[in-house]
Amino acid sequence: MERDFTSRSHHDMGGLEADQIKPTEHDYEPWEKHVDAMLVLLTSKSPKLMSVDQLRKGIESLPPDAYEKMSYYERWIFSITQALQYNGLLTTEEIGRPASFFSFHNSCA
Repeated sequence: MERDFTSRSHHDMGGLEADQIKPTEHDYEPWEKHVDAMLVLLTSKSPKLMSVDQLRKGIESLPPDAYEKMSYYERWIFSITQALQYNGLLTTEEIGRPASFFSFHNSCA
């Protein structure tokens, strides 16, 4: 099987024409900070439960319509979930459980 390394995927936008980027600072939502912290913990040296390469692979595996609709950190959540399932640390059943734990912690913030 031969791979074509000259074509680009939907997520590869480098060098394409685009609108002007507005370099403005913004506050992160609490859930975005939680996702970022979760990735730091999951990819720490010991124990390393997933890799940044797995994060990238999961994000790049999103279909074009999902990739375009999701925010930056929504893509991270999807990819982290996929990696934890692949690594045997999270089951589909566990993902489907109510998030009462997170609701409780959000009310304490």
